[in-house]
Amino acid sequence: METSLGFGHFLANTDGIARFILALMLIMSVGTWYLIVTKGLQAIRSQRLSAAFLKAFWAAPSLNAVAHHLHQTGVTEAFSHLVHHGFTAIEQHKAGRETRGLVDAGTPDEFLTRAMKRAIAQDKSRLEYGQTFLATVASSAPFVGLFGTVWGIYHALMAIGISGQGTLDKVAGPVGEALIMTAVGLAVAIPAAVAYNAFARSNRNTLAELNSFAHDVFTFLATGLKNAPQQGDVAATSERIIARVVANSSARATV
Repeated sequence: METSLGFGHFLANTDGIARFILALMLIMSVGTWYLIVTKGLQAIRSQRLSAAFLKAFWAAPSLNAVAHHLHQTGVTEAFSHLVHHGFTAIEQHKAGRETRGLVDAGTPDEFLTRAMKRAIAQDKSRLEYGQTFLATVASSAPFVGLFGTVWGIYHALMAIGISGQGTLDKVAGPVGEALIMTAVGLAVAIPAAVAYNAFARSNRNTLAELNSFAHDVFTFLATGLKNAPQQGDVAATSERIIARVVANSSARATV
């Protein structure tokens, strides 16, 4: 009668520690693939929305048109989030002229710079969500599997010692089943490592483009922040502030 030495036989003969290791690697694998799918879909969606927003931004005739477009579409990705923080900083700085606190300290340029840096930091934190888990799985899963292999070989050798038979047919089965742990560990670690590197590269490219775009946005908005009236209306919207800036710029160009 032939004895099956497959994965089912391995599971049937494992002890509590081996099953705990397998359950731990199952959790790692499920978490890894959940992040791969969700972050992958989110990255594709963000790239599409960012491309659409940047196209609308550079095609807009004025900052007023940008503010109107942002008001209609809302904040959907990193680039629109950055512009939104810029507009909000202008409005907040005007509103805080009467009661200035630490949040309003510094020159208008410094205030706008801090607001945009906070926006970039928030986007960076959002982009890096889950990458610590992927890095942990990629670095630890092979060693968790190796621990399971050592534990399985230990039990295999103990069984051989008790039976007193060290023939190949007695050794190959238990040792082969123990090596399954190593294979499982690698199967968990490899997707996590590949996903981490792919997401890290995508995030670096996005942040580089975002920092470059931030310089352009700062140049546009800083001019408006300097030339806006000293007594701002607390209830003024971003669109009205930008409209006054554009009107002043057009008047100077005409003169």
